[in-house]
Amino acid sequence: MSDLPSWSNGRNDIAAPEEFSIEDEKFDRIYPAEVRDLSSIFWTPVAIAAEAAKMVVAESGTRVLDVGCGPGKFCLIAAALTDGNFTGVEQRGELVVAARDAARGLGVEGVQFLHANVTEIAFGDYDAFYIFNPFEENMHGHRIDSAIPLSPELFKRYTSYVADQLGRLPHGTRVVTYMGYGDEIPSCYDCEQTLFGDDLKLWRKVRDYDPALEQLGLRASRSYRGSAGWQPPRFV
Repeated sequence: MSDLPSWSNGRNDIAAPEEFSIEDEKFDRIYPAEVRDLSSIFWTPVAIAAEAAKMVVAESGTRVLDVGCGPGKFCLIAAALTDGNFTGVEQRGELVVAARDAARGLGVEGVQFLHANVTEIAFGDYDAFYIFNPFEENMHGHRIDSAIPLSPELFKRYTSYVADQLGRLPHGTRVVTYMGYGDEIPSCYDCEQTLFGDDLKLWRKVRDYDPALEQLGLRASRSYRGSAGWQPPRFV
């Protein structure tokens, strides 16, 4: 833990990062250059990870799954700041290697990283979830590389799988999303808290899941702020 920057003992005065921060530059030194160079676009900023960790861990021992964890930046920071147990799933093998090497280098416990596709993961093995826009590569915008298949069809497949898995979990299940449109959040969840200009959201399952309802698909406007606050982009 001695190599972690000063924020590892907790902070309550975190401001929304206007740009890539000095804390990120310090933390990212643990990674190889090719992974470090992607950080400002693809990996969770330190300030976001610190707040997300507090939002997702409700009690000691909470089992958290990071969907599309990349090189494990969120998991490593969150494990240093909380008493949760963090698992990252990532389908790019070189990023899993980077995550495992970083965990050893930092001496962080309570983390593990799985080299797998999200559709191979049973969400029932976990208590809470962190999702940083992991499937948007399939639609448009920046891409990490061409090492894995990418397509709009895969976007729909992955988001539908995650939504179905989340829907089948117990009432009270917590999900924290960063950026994105909430495509993975089923309509049985409500948004209870937002931070960083609404980019970071805490969702909780509050009603029964109806798979037939979810099959109706996503709203064209995706996640939106209704009269009751942020709502998932699925028909209700």
